[in-house]
Amino acid sequence: MRRCSPMIALVACLSIVLGCGGGGAKEGAATAGKKYRIAVIPKGTTHEFWQSVHAGAAQAADELGIVDIVWKGPLNESDRDGQISLVDDFVTKQINGICLAPLDSQALLKSVRGAKSQGIPTVIFDSALADEENIVSYVATDNYRCGAKAAQHLAKLLGGKGKVILLRYTPGSESTEQREQGFLETLTKEFPEIVQLSTNQYSGTSFEDSHTVAQQILLKFGDEADGVFTVCEPNSTGMLRALASREAGAREIKFIAFDPNSRLIQGMRDGIVDGIVLQDPVQMGYLAVKTLVDSLEGNPVEKRVPIAEFIATPENMDEPAMAKLLKPEQFKD
Repeated sequence: MRRCSPMIALVACLSIVLGCGGGGAKEGAATAGKKYRIAVIPKGTTHEFWQSVHAGAAQAADELGIVDIVWKGPLNESDRDGQISLVDDFVTKQINGICLAPLDSQALLKSVRGAKSQGIPTVIFDSALADEENIVSYVATDNYRCGAKAAQHLAKLLGGKGKVILLRYTPGSESTEQREQGFLETLTKEFPEIVQLSTNQYSGTSFEDSHTVAQQILLKFGDEADGVFTVCEPNSTGMLRALASREAGAREIKFIAFDPNSRLIQGMRDGIVDGIVLQDPVQMGYLAVKTLVDSLEGNPVEKRVPIAEFIATPENMDEPAMAKLLKPEQFKD
């Protein structure tokens, strides 16, 4: 029998070691040393809600270790064209995937379809797209149910009777439209003795515009309104300022806000805010990125990924679980 040369034996040993995969390393992108570049595009970047979403997306990227997050969104939540341009630009740059909170359920359809045609998957979060055929998954709170819970809590505070105001956000925002619909339909079905005093006013997308509209509504209806519901952080903050600036002795108005920030939390301590409907934006950002990476890695994903909703009140706001949702750990002083 012929003996192998030392060089042949060495090559054979190296082949065996390399073929074993280094002791069970993960398959797929991580094994190959590949990193995914994922664009996370919120509706805006200034409000605390979106900063919390960013924290959750970054947490997912850190844990996965195979993702680079590109966080970019329009400064103003009314800038539909700007958000469309961002999506289209990322498609041109051949990003690996997109997590998108569409400002308008219809306006972003063409861009998302364009991304799919280029082999770039999209996960929608926070607010739905009108057509879900071209997306991987939708990660969001049940916004209709949030509106319904706001109606039920406000009705409880009012004893099932009174007159209420709904301050809408902006046309085309699917998430807030669902909250508005859930609120109004629940009042109609479950609380017929509550009068819907004003339900057709839109606040606009900024705190300043919301404050102006809230002042106008209170000037017109403040002497007879018993309650008010606002459907997102900027218009809740605008209404808070309008209520806080009313003269002493003005009619008490129960106020249910949506999504927290430091001013709304303080408003609840001051007795102006009677409840805040809460999502979990950190979890939303985390699961949006995690779901997209699962899809890129060829793993099965759910078409709908739900995020739980809660209502913070003056009575429960200091409970640990509620305090964390009111002000996520990343933003505590």
